[in-house]
Amino acid sequence: MTTGAEGGAEVPGIMQLGFPGELRDQLVAAVLDGSKTATTGVAAAYEHEGEELPRIGERSVVLDSAGRGVAVVEVTEVRVVPLGDVDLAHAVDEGEGYTTVEQWRRGHEAFWHGPEMREALEDPHFTVDDSTPVVLERFRVVADLRTPDAGA
Repeated sequence: MTTGAEGGAEVPGIMQLGFPGELRDQLVAAVLDGSKTATTGVAAAYEHEGEELPRIGERSVVLDSAGRGVAVVEVTEVRVVPLGDVDLAHAVDEGEGYTTVEQWRRGHEAFWHGPEMREALEDPHFTVDDSTPVVLERFRVVADLRTPDAGA
């Protein structure tokens, strides 16, 4: 989610993990401690919002639940695969403590089938299955914005 600025410079996009609250706080903490280097979104959310898929090299500011920028991440890999094809390495790299794809899937399905996601998609019956396209994104932290000299 990068937009061009005057002079052709790139302006970082925004990365919001989950919805504000306990889950986002946990996910942001995992990004900051280095245990979260991947995330997954349903392709339907990008389509609904009219957003382009992330691109390798794109940078985004990670927002915490209070809307503060706490880090800048750079996309290192993007894949769109059917949900049934998500592998263990990706599940583990999400930094949420999953040790099996089945655990990862249960956690993600609970989120995607939850009221906040269904409201965000404006679809009270939204559901996923093995064939649902998901966007697998890998990233690395390039700046910690919590430090006094961030961005220097």
